[in-house]
Amino acid sequence: MGSKREISELNKLLGWMRRQPTKVKMFTGITIVIVLLASLNMFVEDHNHFFVASEAIHAAGILVLIHKLNTKRNCSGLSLKTQELTATFTAVRLGCSFFMEGDIHTVLDTLTLGFTAWVIYMMRFKLKSTYMAELDSFPLAYVLVPCAVLSVFVHPYTSHYLFSRILWAFWVYLESISVLPQLLMMQKIQVLEPFTTHYVFALGVAQFMGSAHWMISVYDTAGKYLYMLGSGYIWLPMVLLTEIVQTFILADFCYYYIKSVWNGRLLVSLPRPRV
Repeated sequence: MGSKREISELNKLLGWMRRQPTKVKMFTGITIVIVLLASLNMFVEDHNHFFVASEAIHAAGILVLIHKLNTKRNCSGLSLKTQELTATFTAVRLGCSFFMEGDIHTVLDTLTLGFTAWVIYMMRFKLKSTYMAELDSFPLAYVLVPCAVLSVFVHPYTSHYLFSRILWAFWVYLESISVLPQLLMMQKIQVLEPFTTHYVFALGVAQFMGSAHWMISVYDTAGKYLYMLGSGYIWLPMVLLTEIVQTFILADFCYYYIKSVWNGRLLVSLPRPRV
């Protein structure tokens, strides 16, 4: 928490930013991202560490949810559908990792899947009476079907079996939009309690770390990295696009989260959606 003077100065800055045109806001956001990426590129030599950090932060975020469910005995504000999508893409990714790599990512995915399965169990059975099902109404078919169809047509060119490559693409696409039901639910609630917001912010940080790997790799190779798995093939450009999409999906929430934490507020308030 900052001092009163720091909070006042930050509020002035945020107020000024809110009054700026959309183009200025986008330019400022892009500038901040570039500075962060440049810093990571300068201090982290092995870019694969970004993936490990992303998966570890995601698992830590779910541990925050487990703490909430254990102590508060309440799952209000939490999207069961996002948890189910998370379990789905993590299970698929774990299968791909087990047969294709079998490394630290396999360990982290196993932990994440176990944690997520426990959260789903608590929400479906132990704490079912506190689950806001009427606000968690996003149809899962709107996410699963497009991801499945796209993965059939756009997947990596590797020496693995075709089915494994399709599954690989499926979890990448599904992960990029799995948080959507949670964000839509939070827009309906608007005033959010701390544990859920900590979890979603952890997802935002994890996503940024994952995106950093792709963006820095593309920069370091002057764009050649995009075509490593087949000359002119669109798989890696599509992966980069999904990473950017998920980052921007979470960016708006992360802005309001940081603003609330800086001002010393436990609850995060989101603006009303425009009609």
